[in-house]
Parts: sequence; structure tokens; C-alpha cells
Amino acid sequence: MINIEKIKESLSNLNDPFSGKNILDGKILELLDSNDKQAKMKIEVGYPIQEVKNQLHALISKKIETDFNIEVKLEIQQKIQSHKVQTNLSSVKNIKNIIAVASGKGGVGKSTVSTNIAVAIASQGAKVGLLDADIYGPSQQMMMNLKGKPETTDGKKILPMSNFGIEVMSIGVIVEEDSAIVWRGPMVTGALQQLLNDTQWNDLDYLIIDLPPGTGDIQLTLAQKIPVTGSLIVTTPQDISLIDARRAIKMFEKVNIPILGIVENMSTHICSNCGHIDEIFGSTGASKIADEFESNVLANLPLTRSIREHCDQGLPVAHYTSQDEKTRKLYIDLARKVTANLSCYKKDLSSKFPKIVVKND
Repeated sequence: MINIEKIKESLSNLNDPFSGKNILDGKILELLDSNDKQAKMKIEVGYPIQEVKNQLHALISKKIETDFNIEVKLEIQQKIQSHKVQTNLSSVKNIKNIIAVASGKGGVGKSTVSTNIAVAIASQGAKVGLLDADIYGPSQQMMMNLKGKPETTDGKKILPMSNFGIEVMSIGVIVEEDSAIVWRGPMVTGALQQLLNDTQWNDLDYLIIDLPPGTGDIQLTLAQKIPVTGSLIVTTPQDISLIDARRAIKMFEKVNIPILGIVENMSTHICSNCGHIDEIFGSTGASKIADEFESNVLANLPLTRSIREHCDQGLPVAHYTSQDEKTRKLYIDLARKVTANLSCYKKDLSSKFPKIVVKND
């Protein structure tokens, strides 16, 4: 008869195909019953598994069946939990995890990545929100094809807009489309906090925050006042982009926000006529800074006409109706890696502890 410790030992050299870490990291394994011929187990996975549930089931079952020569009856469930944030900050109500997407530099496609990763994560069975933190140059209202203005039920909280299965909030749906936002720093940071805290989010597993370029007021406000679980760095391969990507990474390191990984956007250009692949921005740029900061390149995304056309049409290429299935799958794979990596981080256990009240009786 096997026990839970023997099972864990068996799985100790088996890696999760998406996080690259031990198959049990970020998961909860429970042995329900066992005898000489059969073992009944349950495992809770801390990231969306809608399309990979059978793959994980086969991987784990085969390993145990091979090692112990028994039949395995395995139940796999998805259970996304809150993870640790910066010291002295508490999680936002109704949001389990906040992921900041940053670049340090404009023009590298960060908003495109933010849009598509949000849609991709939602397509895998998670509850996802998207917050456009670029107050001066919002773009998510167009990329997410949002129409009309947000509503309120009590005059205090704003109801998020919704499309493609995710909740969205952006200053772009509040101000007029052709209005120039001429605000000083304090007004901008105040607007960001209001967009986050005054929006009535509905029990999100993940909130993706699309940050503006740079390392200024918005980024500092995010680091000091908004509980962020992890950050994703977007860069293009050329050296001029890597300079600012390094700055962004160092900023997050200083404020103790973990780097989930690096995305190399516009990694190659694919000709729409002949399919020729050209590394017009260079190559291996993201790998250099990943090695430098002991991180990982989670995706190498191409520069294609279809990505641009989908953004302009307000139909994210990661959506299931996309006509570019190859690129859609790249974003789905990126979404799995991000959420799988995050599931291995320390859990937020603050809600588990009772509140201590000191009274002078």
C-alpha cells in the first residue's frame, strides 16, 4: 500500500510542462484511498487548466502507475488562490492576483500583449479583468472594442465594461475620445487609484494592469499603493529597447515585486506575401536580459499584419474567433506559463489569521 509521502517522492523528479518546476509546486495533492491495486487521489491546480486538464491527468497518472504498478483514479480541480504582495499592502477586495505588464519604453507592443494575455487567460477558464493604467494615452477601449460609457448602480462604484469574457476599465471610456488629458502627476496617480478601487470588479482570479512606458509617477504609485503579485516585462530584441527593459526590471526589484518573466515582442517579422521570416530588430535580446536577471523568456512573439489588423478592429488575436490560429496559440501558451509560474509563488495567508484585538478591560 502506498502513502502520500511515497507519491510525493515519485513525483519529485517530474516537472510541470508549463511552469518548468516540480509538478507539485503550486498544487495541493490529497490521497483519498489506496490499496495494493488502486489509488484514489485529488489534486488542486493553481492556474487555469481548461485545455490542459487531460494532459496533466495523463502525465501524473502514468508516472504513479509506472512506479507502483497500480491503477490510478485521479481527480483534477482548478483552484486559483491569492498570492503574496508587497509588504504592508493588503489584497484588493474581489481580486486574487494583480499582474503588471510593463516595458519601460513605448512602442514595443505592451498594450497589445496586455490585451491578448488577458483574453488568453480568460479563455482557459479563469475570471480576468484588464485595467488600462496609461492615463495619457489609453488604448484598451479600442483594442477591446468597448462601446458606450460605464454605468454605476449606487453613484459611488463604477461597473466595469465587458467584452471577450473579461472585465475592462480605462480612462478612455470615461473621457471623450478626442479629449487631451492635461493633468499633473498627482492627478494622474489619483486617477489610477480611483480606476482600480472605485470599479466594482466581480471576484477576479487575475487583474492585468497595462502600465504606461517609463518608471515615473504611475509606476511608483503602483509599487507603493497597489498590491501587485508579479510583473511581466515586454521588450523588443534591439539594444535600445533592452536599455529601458533593464530599468523596468530594476525598478520592480527595488520595490520587491517579482518578475514573472520576459516577453520578446516583434521577435521576427513574417512577410504576409511569402511567409519569409526576418529578424529585423535583431535576435536573442530578451535572452540576454533574462540571463542577466536570472529570469525566463516566456514567449517570442512575431510581428505580423494580422496582429495589427486584429488590434485595429477591436478583435484580439488571442480570441477563439481569430483567423490567425498560429499566433493565437502563442498567446495561449504565454498565458499558461505566466499563470503556472505565478501559482508557484508564496500564497497570501493573511485571510487565514484571525484579527487580534487588544482591549483594556
